[in-house]
Amino acid sequence: MTTHTTPAPGTTATGPRRGPTAAVLLAETRLFLREPGSLFWILAFPSVLLVILGFVPAFKEPQEGLGDRRVIDLYVPISVLLAMIMSGLQAMPPVLTAYRERGILRRMSTTPVRPSAILTAQITLHGAAALGSALLVVLVGRIAYGVELPGHLPGYLLALLLAVTVVLAMGATICALSRTTKAATAVGSVAYLAMMFTAGVWVPVQVMPDTLRRIVQATPFGSASQALDQAASGHWPSWAYLGVVALWTVVLGSAAARLFRWQ
Repeated sequence: MTTHTTPAPGTTATGPRRGPTAAVLLAETRLFLREPGSLFWILAFPSVLLVILGFVPAFKEPQEGLGDRRVIDLYVPISVLLAMIMSGLQAMPPVLTAYRERGILRRMSTTPVRPSAILTAQITLHGAAALGSALLVVLVGRIAYGVELPGHLPGYLLALLLAVTVVLAMGATICALSRTTKAATAVGSVAYLAMMFTAGVWVPVQVMPDTLRRIVQATPFGSASQALDQAASGHWPSWAYLGVVALWTVVLGSAAARLFRWQ
């Protein structure tokens, strides 16, 4: 005799029932994990760069002009920002623009799953990847080169969250302004190179000439770099630096919300 069982409330015959947003997030997570290139550049490359820089003997010697700190100490916050720049400006814009270009977002608007679910999932995934990479960079710096852990943890976390928010807002703005995937990739690459410079990847902000440093500090990643460095040194980040990053977040987030089109 065959018996039939009724699934418990909130479940299906194959497992727990998921809401549309959770289902989209799960699907996007699987797709994201199948992209080894993105995983390497976001999660591994910033730590790899830090390890390579550590091979330069002079970078591991205290510098009087840096307050008896080492160059490698400065490059931990910089590598943290590099992970965010990779995630928000190189990885996310082409994905979202491709979804719109191929009509996926338009077709989703006729289903119970809203297009905003994909946007939410992509922001969540790339934000989480950037934060995971930041944690890895801090650990590599500590284990490989004895870099001190952030001396003011609450200030460091606040600066970190603001930096993640502003880079995702910038990436969303690039998606809003780009009609095609090629355009998103091109604009993202230009923004990526500019933000790498202002974050101090080539020349740490602390050792830039005064005039250039003042200009760079008016950019989101110039201020984020300074805020993270201050928190790493044990001080509460300057409200001026935090305010610049927050202001850029509001401006870019508002622009993305007004300009973004689902088709």
